[in-house]
Amino acid sequence: MKDNEMKNISPNSTYQEMTPAGNIYGSGTSQMFNTGDWRTATPVWAADICKQCLLCFPVCPDSSIPVSDKKRADFDFDHCKGCGICFKVCPFGAITMKDGE
Repeated sequence: MKDNEMKNISPNSTYQEMTPAGNIYGSGTSQMFNTGDWRTATPVWAADICKQCLLCFPVCPDSSIPVSDKKRADFDFDHCKGCGICFKVCPFGAITMKDGE
């Protein structure tokens, strides 16, 4: 399966259309799928409290904390799964976790 064919995989795809054994044949394919819709907790970022230390950015397993010009922005909720790792590493209390959403 080539990179351009992977864009055709959707929740309605049959098992015959999937890669054998679920192998991934291309990189960056997670950007094609919104995986954040099944989270049970949602991180909330308080920009006014944030010191822009960027300790949260490298620990996010979903790359859901966008950074530009050495400053973080609000979460990419299309991909954030609500694991809470960012909340645990924030030394300033700029990230809290909210149930649901």
